[in-house]
Amino acid sequence: MNERRAILKPCELPGKATAEDGVVLLDGPGGVAVTMTPEAAELTADSLHAAASQARQSNRGELL
Repeated sequence: MNERRAILKPCELPGKATAEDGVVLLDGPGGVAVTMTPEAAELTADSLHAAASQARQSNRGELL
């Protein structure tokens, strides 16, 4: 486990996205709130999916 990961405690609660008046609202844990264009939301979703996949692969490697 790297030192940075030992210091940071990842949140296990998901954020919730909703659409309103042509924008996407993302409400996350700890009071995180972001308003995005649909395009920015789609790019963010793609980035989150890619990062989640990479993190899962990394975690699998640590278990071996």
